[in-house]
Amino acid sequence: MIEFGHLTHVGLRRELNEDTYFGDSTLGLWLVADGMGGHDYGEVASALAREVIVREVRAGRSLTSAILTADEEIIRCSKRRGDSLPMGTTVAVARVDGNRFEVAWVGDSRVYLWRDSSLTQISHDHSYVQELIAQGAISADQARSHPHRNVVTQALGVTAPEQLNVETLSGELRPGMQLLLCSDGLTEEVDDHEIAQILAHRECSAQECVDGLVAAALDGGGSDNITVVLVRRH
Repeated sequence: MIEFGHLTHVGLRRELNEDTYFGDSTLGLWLVADGMGGHDYGEVASALAREVIVREVRAGRSLTSAILTADEEIIRCSKRRGDSLPMGTTVAVARVDGNRFEVAWVGDSRVYLWRDSSLTQISHDHSYVQELIAQGAISADQARSHPHRNVVTQALGVTAPEQLNVETLSGELRPGMQLLLCSDGLTEEVDDHEIAQILAHRECSAQECVDGLVAAALDGGGSDNITVVLVRRH
């Protein structure tokens, strides 16, 4: 059985929530998208990504194909509107089919796997600071306070489809395991250790864990929109 919780919050310093999410255990699909571009651009891009990916997966397309189609449609929409700035969005998507899962992502919205009382980030940020970490120029701790920590190197609507790096990963989802999808509004304020502590409360429902994670991000400063989706296999 699949149980999931979900919540989005504008945060404490933004007027507009440009994040969006989706969850449907019948379809076996969950996603988080973090829009960017200011004004209503980010909100439009993230909503369009959600609509296109859900539509494409319902039609039987793969996660990679669905995300590429979303990229094309956001770019087309931006051109139609005559926008001077491209609108973009990150995306993190999970599909669960029986005891198997597949995740796909673009940008710095993250996917974590909780397994055997341990939390692992299984996505890989498409971000400027992640490239610096990979080069050994800065540490992961330094990345958390780096002035360019919010600069993404890949995003739907901004990166041309032929250059878009849709990364995927699949594995087994056994009872007791959890998949966490989140925008950087969570990880900006709450480190992995604290996320793990909240997910360790097995007496809590998935929704209670999600509520606790969003509360922790607000307690940490709530500098950005916060979106969290938790999928738990029983």
